[in-house]
Amino acid sequence: MKKVTLLCALLLAMSASVAAAAGVGLKWNACASDGGLTNKVFACNTNNGTNLLVGTFETGAAGLLHTSGNEVVIDLASQSTPLPAWWAFKNAGTCRSAALTMNFVISASAANCADWALGAAAGGIGAYNIGLRGPNTARLVAALAVAPDNLQDLTGGQDYFSFNISISNVKTVNGCAGCLDPVCIVFNSLNLTTPVLANNVFLTGPSNGTDSNFCTWQGGAGVVTPGGSGCPQATPTKNKTWSQVKSLYR
Repeated sequence: MKKVTLLCALLLAMSASVAAAAGVGLKWNACASDGGLTNKVFACNTNNGTNLLVGTFETGAAGLLHTSGNEVVIDLASQSTPLPAWWAFKNAGTCRSAALTMNFVISASAANCADWALGAAAGGIGAYNIGLRGPNTARLVAALAVAPDNLQDLTGGQDYFSFNISISNVKTVNGCAGCLDPVCIVFNSLNLTTPVLANNVFLTGPSNGTDSNFCTWQGGAGVVTPGGSGCPQATPTKNKTWSQVKSLYR
């Protein structure tokens, strides 16, 4: 009986630690906790429509008082080299400079994730650096914040919505090449800011403990940047240590 009791206690403790894991999520169409998709397949046969990436995070068991903003870093890498023109966004002279946008409006259908800012966040994409970690890579840096009189107290164990990234299909047909190329997209890190710098919380790695912090385009599993960040294979080897797995996302 004692062994059964101890086993149950251990299982409950493990469940609690997973539920309150500190980390990030990045999925297609919906929050990670709402069943967002890991892979996106697009036939690349139209210039209409958009593709939605949803970013989320969990603070861990402790939560965070007086949260003022999110500082976001996302890395992506293509299977082909250099990065295809279809993924060349934002910068002047790039093939699809206006195809990448960001907003902070949570979906009305969100069920398990909550808007950390309660609709009060403002911000945007600060930079989209192509080739920063190799010729087939890009890094997106963004920030969002609430006003000083609207600081938010975040609770542990809650999956919080941070942002939507919208990728338009404009200039796909007879436009910019590379839409069919497999791509890996990793939510590298999120810095939760507060008015006191020492209280900031830096989040990295998956909030679900396994795979919430990355997604793929056209089946990009296994694509890895020269800098070491990338998506694991669809069937990872079982003998990798947790530290080895985490190293993929740094």
